[in-house]
Amino acid sequence: MGESSIAEGKYLIVLGIAAFIGALLATVQVRRWAVRHGFVDHPGGHKTHVQPVPLGGGIVIFWVTMLPMVAALLCAVLWSKTSVPAFLPKSLSQHIEGLAGRTRLLLTLIIAAAVLHVVGLIDDKRPLGAKFKLLAQFAAVSLPVVVGGIRFQFFITNFWITVLLSMVWMVVIINAFNFLDNMDGLSAGIGLICSAMILSAAWTSGQVFVSALLLILIGTLGGFLVFNFAPARIYMGDAGSLVVGLLISAATIQTTYYHEHSISGVWFNTLMPLIVLAVPLYDFVSVTLIRLCQGKNPLVGDQQHFSHRLVQRGMSTRQAVLTIYLATACTGLGATFLNQLSSQGCVLVFVQTILILFIIAILERPAKI
Repeated sequence: MGESSIAEGKYLIVLGIAAFIGALLATVQVRRWAVRHGFVDHPGGHKTHVQPVPLGGGIVIFWVTMLPMVAALLCAVLWSKTSVPAFLPKSLSQHIEGLAGRTRLLLTLIIAAAVLHVVGLIDDKRPLGAKFKLLAQFAAVSLPVVVGGIRFQFFITNFWITVLLSMVWMVVIINAFNFLDNMDGLSAGIGLICSAMILSAAWTSGQVFVSALLLILIGTLGGFLVFNFAPARIYMGDAGSLVVGLLISAATIQTTYYHEHSISGVWFNTLMPLIVLAVPLYDFVSVTLIRLCQGKNPLVGDQQHFSHRLVQRGMSTRQAVLTIYLATACTGLGATFLNQLSSQGCVLVFVQTILILFIIAILERPAKI
């Protein structure tokens, strides 16, 4: 690793720490504001908490992640047209032109995040219909996919096929993290773990911009999680979970997983996101199938999520959340080694992931008396 990469890494770590501190301080203020203005999540229905809990965590997540992106983009565009300030280190100034060249990509991603954030805020205050939320999600992701160029392009050359696959993938991941927001600290913690795993691939590929986005998200989720872990003192709501899902899905598409020095075949490496997100996808698919088999709308909340099923088996909320954390970390850690393994080694990682999901299925299955 060269001196430039080491310097870049240090600045990115500082960026992540700043996001952590910013989220920590912002959460304190937003929580107070939510309590004063009655922006709280009341118990009842499919919800498991028994006391009103302040909402507004989504406000923290959106602004702490978006403000650095907006500031960096504005500075890059300005300095690319004038001159780079002398105080900016060379390890950072060398990326100004590249960042300015990604204006359309970042701008469309920021707009999509803003749309989902607003839709989430409205839904947190007054629940919207499931169909409307789904349409809003597709409308939001269509901008970064079609206009911003955030789409799968590695194997498929047909434009509309890549657009469709990318939009479906992003909406699925958005809903997967929205589904995970059903228990204290669950969605934020899983988002942090998955972001860290994807970060390992992005940094290995030399993708500074994707790495920066992921470190901002990791820091933000870490700061928020201090107040969101069980017993939660604030919830992120849809205003946060939709944004988290969007950013993680965009990062999985933009990250390069295959390198010329990779030992295994191309297909093995590019499947890394499926392994990293195996547990969130398991929850999404399993609860969707359960609801469909019961004749229910799969997008309407209930207490049949993976986490709820673990609690029904006798676990406490913390135990259930930590179990899902560990399962996600186990599958994700295997995925980080894909580009260093032979084809046979990659197959073993895939088998290991499936076995972990089978263990999960056994743990949550009710015992027959």
